[in-house]
Amino acid sequence: MPESPPAPLLAMRRIRKAFSGVEVLRGVDFTLQAGEVHALVGENGAGKSTLIKVLAGVHRDQSGQILLDGRPVRFSGPRDAENRGIAVIHQELSLVPYLSVAENIFLGREPHNRLGWLDRARMRRAAEQVLREQLGVELDVSQHVAHLPISLQQMVEIAKALSRAARILIMDEPTSALTEADTAHLFVVIRQLRERGVGIVYISHKMDEIYELADQITVLRDGEGVGTARAVELPREQLVQWMVGRQIDQFLTKHHTAPGGELLRVEGLWLREAGGQRWLVQDANLRLRAGEILGLAGLVGSGNSELLGAIFGRYGRLARGAIHVSGQAITHPAPRKALDSGVALLTNDRKTTGLVLPMSVLHNLTLATLERCRRGGVLNAAVERQHGEPFIRRMSLRAPSLGAEVTTLSGGNQQKVVFARWLMTEPRVLLLDEPTRGIDVSAKADIYALLNELTAAGMAIMLITSELPELLALSDRIMVMHRGQIVTELTAAEATQERIMHAAMGSAERTA
Repeated sequence: MPESPPAPLLAMRRIRKAFSGVEVLRGVDFTLQAGEVHALVGENGAGKSTLIKVLAGVHRDQSGQILLDGRPVRFSGPRDAENRGIAVIHQELSLVPYLSVAENIFLGREPHNRLGWLDRARMRRAAEQVLREQLGVELDVSQHVAHLPISLQQMVEIAKALSRAARILIMDEPTSALTEADTAHLFVVIRQLRERGVGIVYISHKMDEIYELADQITVLRDGEGVGTARAVELPREQLVQWMVGRQIDQFLTKHHTAPGGELLRVEGLWLREAGGQRWLVQDANLRLRAGEILGLAGLVGSGNSELLGAIFGRYGRLARGAIHVSGQAITHPAPRKALDSGVALLTNDRKTTGLVLPMSVLHNLTLATLERCRRGGVLNAAVERQHGEPFIRRMSLRAPSLGAEVTTLSGGNQQKVVFARWLMTEPRVLLLDEPTRGIDVSAKADIYALLNELTAAGMAIMLITSELPELLALSDRIMVMHRGQIVTELTAAEATQERIMHAAMGSAERTA
């Protein structure tokens, strides 16, 4: 008799999970082979994060079965899952900023000598070895990870997983903050891990990445498995239809309208690095009119995010220059003054600067407009709910309830909470830093439609996005930054990916 094929590295069978009586996984199956990259895709709220948390031992009250190498297992918690070879690289990295690279890699498993003392030399050697031999990275492992660029911090996270002899590596939107070059290096690492027999669960909303890396693709929608197919056999149009339940054609469009009067003027804006002499933004000048989207492009570290933060008043006296909103000067800029003037900022890091994680969805929504939710000087829960519910509907936000902790939402729905909060302030100028990061194709279509609606109503928008096709399609004008300076301004007709990248690398003549 022929030998039966070996059991898969991982098999999840009929997984069901509910929150507050609402079922978010409805009998999901997922299989991973050793040496395979298996893409797990679906809209935000489809159940991807919940399924991964079940696999990582975070959720333990699910029904169904998990098998490793054909043997049933049930994890007592995340540490138990880690000990069985399962590691998660989250979109928001879980490193301790002011511990060294070596200390982060071996956190909780530090080697000790015979006397019980921490053996730092052995820990450094082991950290260097896993980085060099398994990832091809040469790094000073004694430096704090806070001093590393995000791409190297991600390599540290992967090294941390590999040091535990991880056999299953879950990567959640791993390229969301990476440059094109860093992404290419990460893909090399992923392929090397696959060749060594590591099974990789890859979560991404970027179609090009999925088709470049994945051997298999599984799609979830509304907590159910829609289908699994080999990547080479699944057309992109079919994948999108599986994800959203319908065809989406030409959703990336900007309805250009004639701009109105000037809403924002920035003159001679400089921003100094905290505790240093380096200028993060140098002599920035710009004008923004009602009904237009001004795109802001630049490589990582170019200063574009810092420029938006300075306009919003995040940096206090570290910034200097003139800022006018609707003709009125903002003196001594601060976030409250910006909000009172009609300026709102959606930052690029929702977990750190966008949300208060232990709080509910509703409380996160109303944080910036609490004065409207008071009666007699006291916060009124009914009024707060009445205030927030229209924006829940407007953003098509999926949540178990308004009282649920915001941490129970998918990343994309968390982003929608932050977006809705700033819309509730009724801004005239909206500063958006990576508003579609971690958002699926259907949710992106909703966001694009909302931006068209806002600009048609006369709102002015400044937009940063690392996806150049998105920036080109949505912007009326594009400014490019290099080393803290605005070096080029392009009209929508003039802008191309090549011209933007050329300027972002410092190769264009300065026109600003």
